[in-house]
Amino acid sequence: MKRKTTSPRLGLPGLIYLSIPCIAVLAVPFYNRAIPSLFGIPFFYWWQIVWVPLSGFFIYLAWRRVERRS
Repeated sequence: MKRKTTSPRLGLPGLIYLSIPCIAVLAVPFYNRAIPSLFGIPFFYWWQIVWVPLSGFFIYLAWRRVERRS
């Protein structure tokens, strides 16, 4: 008899961890401006650049949540 295996569930906190970077990058009207600039880079661009490693951090948090539950 074969055992049924279920995939681990992400849960609400995991979904929140994954939605934070999506909302932060897709909410363009909130960061569509040039000032303040950082090293000559307008805010619009460095906001998106900063979210690349931050997204990885939030994905890590969601992964840890799944690993802890399994």
